Amino acid sequence: MAELLSLEEALARILERVTPLGPEAVPLRAAAGRVLAEDALAVVDLPPFPSSAMDGFALRFEDTPGLLPVVARIAAGRPAPRELRVGEAMGIATGGVVPAGADSVIPLEYVVDRDNEVEIPASVVRGDNVRPRGGDVTAGSVVVPRGTRLHAAQIGALAAAGLDSVAVARRPRVAVLATGTELRKPGELLGPGEVYEANGVLLATAFATAGADVDTLPAVADDESSHRDALERGLAADVLVTSGGVSVGPHDLVRRILGELGVEEVFWGVAVKPGKPLAFGVRGPTLVFGLPGNPVSSLVGAEVFVRPALLALQGATAPGPVFLEGRLAALVRRNAHRDEFVRARSVASEDRVLLEPVRGQESHMIVRAALADALVLAPRGEGELAAGETVRYVPLA
Repeated sequence: MAELLSLEEALARILERVTPLGPEAVPLRAAAGRVLAEDALAVVDLPPFPSSAMDGFALRFEDTPGLLPVVARIAAGRPAPRELRVGEAMGIATGGVVPAGADSVIPLEYVVDRDNEVEIPASVVRGDNVRPRGGDVTAGSVVVPRGTRLHAAQIGALAAAGLDSVAVARRPRVAVLATGTELRKPGELLGPGEVYEANGVLLATAFATAGADVDTLPAVADDESSHRDALERGLAADVLVTSGGVSVGPHDLVRRILGELGVEEVFWGVAVKPGKPLAFGVRGPTLVFGLPGNPVSSLVGAEVFVRPALLALQGATAPGPVFLEGRLAALVRRNAHRDEFVRARSVASEDRVLLEPVRGQESHMIVRAALADALVLAPRGEGELAAGETVRYVPLA
């Protein structure tokens, strides 16, 4: 048997086979979770005019301190009536247009406003409480760079900068296929030796959160004809992900039939627990992942290997997996030969996240894994990771 690939080498081999998908224009309101295919440029200066940061009075700093006549009051959304002259003040609302001639705004709470005069008790500093035109971004400048996955803050910035649509990468089309004669749909009666099929919906949910359009194919029994027909259909997608049938047992048909269908196997087997019998291949531009059938192994493979590929297909500049740092709440024994992903709960603490391993780490224990929101990386080696030790972890989406 060939030597198992390390986590890092397996990821590198996957990502080097990714060709980003083409762009499409979508309305900004539909762009959440999408990845920008090109730099998004501001349509206007932001702010588009000098504006007030406070409710107060627009004036010239040289005229302070002093008693100034209030010659106008400027509401937000209205132009200034005229240029401010020497020795005058204008009332102004937050966001209002600072009139030409004014260089500062003094807040209401710092003055005495009576009738049509305002008393300024102290000197102000030039530029106080004035937001300059283009102070946030200038027209034609990059608001959000290509390769960024869009969330609320980015979409708000794009709207403020005048964009109503953006160019994003096409969503990858993913086909998910679970294999195994023992599988039954949830809700059906189980016969002897049968189990409910959970991997299909597990994987579909994970991939949808990575921006994919997912087609979950009906599970297939362990016979060649069913496998061949379903796998051929799945290979029409951008990405085919199977669960089960990738080990070396007599009923593990997936890898052989994929080879007969023209899939080049790039590697099989990774030095990762759970999930060692991971297969990855390509047929033309289609990426093919064969995940193990144990549900937790499928979960780890989906998050650690398939999710980065899906984001890379969309042109993400940092497809991941993204590792954060936390502290272990309990001892974890290391595996001498494989990096291990330990399911854990994250708990906020004073200095950094505390990670509590859940009970039951076997790869079939999906219900125990449901209590976790983090995959803690325990690097291969002898000995153990002590409670309180700093570790890296992948948040579960």
